[in-house]
Amino acid sequence: MKPPTIRDVAERAGVSKSLVSLVLRGSGQVREEKRLAVLAAVEELGYRPNAAARSLSERRTLPQALDSARPGGTPIVGVLLNDMRNPWFVELLDGLNSRLYDSGLRMLLADGHLNRRLGEDLTHTFTELRVDGLIAVGTLPDPGVLKAAAARVPTVVAGTREPELPGVDIVAGDDEHGARLATEHLIALGHRRIAHIAGHGEVGVLRRRSFEAVMERHGLAATAIVEQGDLTEEGGYRATVRLLGGAGRPTAVFAVNDMACVGALSAAEELGLRVPRDLSLVGYDNTYLSRLRHLWLTSVDNAGHDIGRRAAQRLLDRIADPVRPREVVLAAPSLEVRGTTAPPAK
Repeated sequence: MKPPTIRDVAERAGVSKSLVSLVLRGSGQVREEKRLAVLAAVEELGYRPNAAARSLSERRTLPQALDSARPGGTPIVGVLLNDMRNPWFVELLDGLNSRLYDSGLRMLLADGHLNRRLGEDLTHTFTELRVDGLIAVGTLPDPGVLKAAAARVPTVVAGTREPELPGVDIVAGDDEHGARLATEHLIALGHRRIAHIAGHGEVGVLRRRSFEAVMERHGLAATAIVEQGDLTEEGGYRATVRLLGGAGRPTAVFAVNDMACVGALSAAEELGLRVPRDLSLVGYDNTYLSRLRHLWLTSVDNAGHDIGRRAAQRLLDRIADPVRPREVVLAAPSLEVRGTTAPPAK
């Protein structure tokens, strides 16, 4: 007779394989009645985990890892990342992976930027591999692709507020509050002609909206300038060249993220402006770029590591209870003042 598998245990207990794995690892994330149901199924079926296979989990090749992620193996979470070039996502992934690892899950990463180039639906690939959970990090080029995947596997969105889907938790930073901190900082320094390099997606919309609202509240709507960027260093550079090339140039620029801010810094220096004496700059995300000593950017700390850990926790909760109410969790940002902001020149 074929020995029972983790799938057999899951079917007998009426739960997912992921939940069975959490129970067998002694996770505290499982409700008591479900834990007891799993343990009863284990006893009835005489299921015994394959300890030898688990001990080899850190040395497997990718095909072996995928094979053993099926019944009896280590649970795997698929992570679809919008763009690996964004350094803020690295900090989010660090928090995400540390929490998943603590709970006995492993992470399988796919790049949404590559997805756009190849025209492939990587969420479909993940579901074909029967991952135990799915986390989408950042704004996807086609948010609709998550809908079908979320109907088949526990899913969480991290780092953005879109898409909003039934049963899909969202963990992100409070973009409106963060943009308000950046804009209020520049106004408090005495700046009146302030520009914002905007981004795309819901994150870009929220940060732009907050910037405009703060400027209007201070009676500065007439001197508020918005220039569209694309979240990249090159986009920030080009936007800043446009901003500084016309009449009534701003004395301060709030960029949608640190990469755009680095581009703005390059443009200012190329045009002979000294930062912060001639132009103040504020970035967003407080990535390692902002902390490099020769850049030393004032930036909004978007709590990337914390968002990653919270997203992982929401996925664990969703695996343990797939019908639990959907949640939107917002992490509070803070402002890190460094060397790129100062009062405007007299």
